[in-house]
Amino acid sequence: MLFLKFLLAMLPIIWLIAALSGLKMAGHKACVIALLLTMALAVGYWKLSVLCTATAALEGVLNALWPICLVIVAALFTYNLTLKTGAMDLIKKMLAGVSRDKRVLALMIGWGFGNFMEGMAGFGTAVAIPASMLVGIGLDPMSAVLGCLVVNSTPTAFGSVGVPTVTLASVTGTQLIPLSGSVALIQCILTFLSPFLMVCICGKGVKALKGMLPMTLIASLSFVVPWFLTAQFIGPELPNIIGSICSMGCMIAATRLFAKQPDEAYAIPMEEGDGGKQIDVSEGLRAWSSFILIFVLLLATSTLCAPVHQAIAGIKSSVVVYAGEGGNALTFSWVNTPGVMIFLAAVIGGFIQKATPGDMASVFIETLKKYWKTILTICSVMAAAKIMSYSGMISDIAKFLVAVAGPFYPAIAPLIGALGAFVTGSGTSTCVLFGGLQSETAAALGLNATWMAAANVMGAGIGKMICPQGIAIGAGAINAVGSESKILSAVFKYFLLYVVVAGVICYAGSWMGL
Repeated sequence: MLFLKFLLAMLPIIWLIAALSGLKMAGHKACVIALLLTMALAVGYWKLSVLCTATAALEGVLNALWPICLVIVAALFTYNLTLKTGAMDLIKKMLAGVSRDKRVLALMIGWGFGNFMEGMAGFGTAVAIPASMLVGIGLDPMSAVLGCLVVNSTPTAFGSVGVPTVTLASVTGTQLIPLSGSVALIQCILTFLSPFLMVCICGKGVKALKGMLPMTLIASLSFVVPWFLTAQFIGPELPNIIGSICSMGCMIAATRLFAKQPDEAYAIPMEEGDGGKQIDVSEGLRAWSSFILIFVLLLATSTLCAPVHQAIAGIKSSVVVYAGEGGNALTFSWVNTPGVMIFLAAVIGGFIQKATPGDMASVFIETLKKYWKTILTICSVMAAAKIMSYSGMISDIAKFLVAVAGPFYPAIAPLIGALGAFVTGSGTSTCVLFGGLQSETAAALGLNATWMAAANVMGAGIGKMICPQGIAIGAGAINAVGSESKILSAVFKYFLLYVVVAGVICYAGSWMGL
């Protein structure tokens, strides 16, 4: 009976993997079919009423639209507006002034700036904005999105100013600082390796590391060391932010130390006029204004700036959408949410860059037209995730894995977190779904509950690498909607590598009593 429930509950997930990787189906079509399949299973086998199934789906759609799709549209609108105003051309020239090497720029933007965006905002911004910027300066679109998806797997735990780990602590009842330290410890190896993979992906092979080892080592260590220490002694709110700022600063300094002409295979082509007039400070600030304002507004409204945060935190509405027992209140923060701050930054930045209201309106409309399939994909997946959660499908999957693994459970604990992220697309939601299961299983097996909880959030980050909505965000960012199956096929081998390494680390740590 347990195996049958597991098999049936896995059908929507198996369908998504087969449709995206085997059938090469467009993401929005595959996810709508997965939603219909989930609804049929929930009503037919798990005996969830039609009303409860419908309201669970509605909750998922509303949750997808606000704040997830809001953030994605805001991020893409910001990028598209910089294209319209010509600011991206100036940004490209400025970055080329730091280095013309695509591998260096991939580290600075995909690794350094991407980790910063994850720490400040989360919700897909760490893929959408860096990937679109990398394409804008001349990187291969598929390599750009693939690299961003891979490196975004490790900062997830401390994303959105630490929300996933803070949520995990409340769900599991573990102390926040020890949990934060365990999360950093369990992830430090994968975090250290990520920038090396970024170089290999964007350079299309291991040979891309030739001549880049010193720079990549600096990029990695200058992030990992402050990130690790901050998590150990301060908490989960600041590791990504402090680590990324240190890393970007060290990389800029290192470009001066190791300055040399890049191999032509990795050089960004010089365009006509690139070697002409120097860009002055005011022009540079104007070009970067939208991204600078994103940083300022997100920082000013975060918990790190308590007075402002508390002043606007109450501007929200809460409603219980799910008609059955145990429905969670859905909260809409109308001001203090990353998407609103990014939109505000984009509009102000647009005016600074001399865009007219008509320009902004046209860019916004074109963005919605271009990415409606991405929005449909994310809404479908979130609706299916809510149905699977309320019906008990996710719980039945986890129970089967626990029963089968027994004493080897720590080796698959990250996989359970990855499964949750594949379904929900959210590190925070995965912690809510499986955090309690991980800590309860740890207690039953005599393991350290804090370590197993950390394994859950590590797996959540890895699962985001292949979740349909994350891939849809990436496809939208590189203007390749419909290529989700190609992205999934390319990223899946890195997902398997990370899951295996994570399982070994988790099992070894539990064996050593961590």
